[in-house]
Amino acid sequence: MCHRFLTFLAAFLVCCSSFAQDRALRVDYIFSGTDKEVEISLDEMSSFDGWAGRRVNLDKVPVRGNGQICMTDLQTGDTLYRLSFSTLFQEWQTTEEATRVRKSFENVFLLPMPSASADIRIELYDVHGNISGTMHHQVDPQDILIRRVDPAPVPHKYIVASGSPEECIDVAIVAEGYTADEMDRFYEDAKDAVMAILSHEPFGQYKNCFNFVAVALESDDSGVSVPGEGEWKNTALKAHFNTFYMDRYLTTLRLKNMHDRLCGIPYEHIVILANTDTYGGGGIYNSYTLTTAHHSAFRPVVVHEFGHSFAGLADEYYYDDQYVEFYYPDCEPWEQNITTLADFDSKWKDMLDEGKAELLEGAGYQSKGVFRPAKDCRMHTNKADNFCPVCQRAIGRIIEFYTGQTISCY
Repeated sequence: MCHRFLTFLAAFLVCCSSFAQDRALRVDYIFSGTDKEVEISLDEMSSFDGWAGRRVNLDKVPVRGNGQICMTDLQTGDTLYRLSFSTLFQEWQTTEEATRVRKSFENVFLLPMPSASADIRIELYDVHGNISGTMHHQVDPQDILIRRVDPAPVPHKYIVASGSPEECIDVAIVAEGYTADEMDRFYEDAKDAVMAILSHEPFGQYKNCFNFVAVALESDDSGVSVPGEGEWKNTALKAHFNTFYMDRYLTTLRLKNMHDRLCGIPYEHIVILANTDTYGGGGIYNSYTLTTAHHSAFRPVVVHEFGHSFAGLADEYYYDDQYVEFYYPDCEPWEQNITTLADFDSKWKDMLDEGKAELLEGAGYQSKGVFRPAKDCRMHTNKADNFCPVCQRAIGRIIEFYTGQTISCY
C-alpha cells in the first residue's frame, strides 16, 4: 500500500506542476459537415473547481479512437494532456442522410486547466484512420471570457464509493425520463446497472478502482421520446429513439445540457438510464452510454454499451448482407476486439498462439473481412455469460491506464 501511495503521490505532484490547482477546463465544440466534409468550430470554454480525470499517463491514449484532443504547453511544446474519443457526428457521416444534408453536432470535452498558456489541437479520423478534420486554438487560463462556473450539484447518491476522485475512476449513472415521484425507482435501477457491470470480469476484480454515483435528474414527463410514433416528451436530457432513423437507436444530442446538469459532481464516464421498457440504447467511446432500464435485457445491454463507451470495444455481431462497411483491409481497426488482419500482431495473436482466443470471421457489422476473437461474448450477444478473454484483457488495460495501478496479469 505504501508503494502504491508513493507512486500516486509522485504522479500527483507532476500533475500539479503543469496544471492549475484541481480545476477543470470544459471546451465545447461544434462538429459539422456532410459525408465528405468536416468542419470543427470552438463554441465556448468554461471552468470549475474539481478535476475528476486521470492523474497518470496524461500525455498518452490507451487506444486511438475516432478522434483525439491534445493540449500542449505553448512555450515548451510538451504534451500536457491527450484524450481519444468517438462521436455521433462521425457515425452520422456513414448514413445516407449525410450524402444530401449538412448537419452539426455538439461535443464537450473536460480537460485539466493548464497553469500557463497552452495550445489545444483536435483531430477527427475517417474510416481508414486518416485525419478528416482538424483545428487548434490557444487557451490562456487568465482569459476573462472563460466562463467561471460555480455549480450547484443536483441530488445524487453514491452506490460504490471506493476512494477520492483523484484516486478512482468516477462513473455517473444518470436519470433520464424519471419524474420526481419516480426517483426511488431510479435509484434501484442505478444500483442494478452498477451490480450488472461489476458482475462481469474484469470489472469485479477492479471494483476498488471505481466510484459509481447515481444522479437524480428530474424530468417533467415520464419516459423518453419516440419520434417514430409521434411521441415527444419533455425530459432532462432530451433523449429519443429513432436516431439516424433507426428504431432502436436511443441517444441524446444535447451534450452541452447534459454536462451542465452534471457539473459539480465528480465524473469521467456517463451511463444514462432511460425510464422505458422499449428495447434500445447506444454507447459512444468516451462520451456516454444510454440504455433502457426496464426491458428484460437491461442488465446485459447496459454492460454491452458500457463496453463501448468505457473501453472502446467494437460490436462483434454482423449482418449476412454486410449491412454497412465500416472497416477496410488497408486499416487495422483501433478497437481491440476486432481485426481486419492488417496488423493482427497488435491485437490478440499472442492469445491465439496460447489457445486462449480464436479468429472467427464476422464482426463489426460485416460478415466478411472482419474477425472476432470468440464464438460468443458480451460484445456479440445478450445471451453470452461474460466478456471473452480478449475483451477482458482490453478492459483491464484501460482501467490500469486510467489509474496507474497494476493489480492483474493484463
